[in-house]
Amino acid sequence: MIGNDVIDILQSRQKSNWRRKGFVEKLFTPTEQLLLSQTSDPEILIWLLWSMKEAAYKIYNRQTKIRQYIPQKLACSIISKNEHYVTGKVICLENVYYTKTMISKDHLHTIAVTSADHLNNVIEIEKKDIIKDKNGIPFLSQPELNILKDVSISHHGRFEKVVIIDEK
Repeated sequence: MIGNDVIDILQSRQKSNWRRKGFVEKLFTPTEQLLLSQTSDPEILIWLLWSMKEAAYKIYNRQTKIRQYIPQKLACSIISKNEHYVTGKVICLENVYYTKTMISKDHLHTIAVTSADHLNNVIEIEKKDIIKDKNGIPFLSQPELNILKDVSISHHGRFEKVVIIDEK
């Protein structure tokens, strides 16, 4: 299964006041709050953690069909980071999701999967042949090829990402 989230950093700067009282405490676990208090770049870390939560939540929603606001139940940890991307893990109840976030000067893009092996098999596709089930969950549908695959769609500001796991 797959989930993804994209954040337009410019739009976030203009429309979200993450420095306001209570914002961090409402959305992030105590461990995440500690990470935020220790970083030299809290703005990027805020959106990195939020993006990880959002991408993982899309899988959780696909698995459970439960729609609820549960940011504190999605606990993020960072596994590794380099100049190109950050890998991490999100735990929600007994579910574990693996993430990879690409960070550029103008946006962040996080992909979440249920198996760490799938992180290297994610591809971006055009937004076509997408259908949604009765719960609003998107699928790639190509009936002529007998294909119905999990797809994740995210858009924010100037960016839209549509991804699937390529099983080839």
